[in-house]
Amino acid sequence: MTDLNLDHFIELETRVWEALVAGDPKADEAALSADFLGVYPSGFANRDEHTAQLADGPTVASYELSDEQVFAVSDTSVMFCYRADYTRIVDGAETEPEAMYVSSLWCSRDGNWLNTFSQDTPAR
Repeated sequence: MTDLNLDHFIELETRVWEALVAGDPKADEAALSADFLGVYPSGFANRDEHTAQLADGPTVASYELSDEQVFAVSDTSVMFCYRADYTRIVDGAETEPEAMYVSSLWCSRDGNWLNTFSQDTPAR
């Protein structure tokens, strides 16, 4: 059975956010599976498209995760859901704060947890 240690999945998800803050496409790629699919208000993105957003540097200035929840989908898959409050970096400047609800599917593959799916829903 999958260990549902909430702190572990917060740490995994934080790696993705930290890659966005650092503008580090390699760290972003390392957290995402080769078959990753992101579902966003702007459309779909695969792993290459997700990491490509960092080609010109950081895309997020700051973030905070809250309301974290985790549940097992299978013996090797976990759904991690939370609220993210964040500010983007656009043209070198911070945007107004935004918030969204995120659902991320993490799967254990060859002993490594990888983000295979993520869906962002803007908070109202």
